[in-house]
Amino acid sequence: MTAPYLCPNCKTNRSRFNIIEQLSHAVKKNPATGEITEEYETASAEIFHIQYKGPAYKVQCGACGLIEEELAFIKRAESTPNNRN
Repeated sequence: MTAPYLCPNCKTNRSRFNIIEQLSHAVKKNPATGEITEEYETASAEIFHIQYKGPAYKVQCGACGLIEEELAFIKRAESTPNNRN
């Protein structure tokens, strides 16, 4: 999170962002009612339950609202030099 960001959508915002922490909860739901019938610990999930492998957090542009993985904001900043140094 220490790398410079530039929004890949609006291409102007370099300073205002929201960091969104993602917490995964493995659950089993009743298909008819939608009620949660079981919650799994990471190590105890059923054999057919794939564990979440996504990013721990995402970034939201504070100007246009785009939500993406951090790498998209970093890559845009690397490819577009900031001439305000």
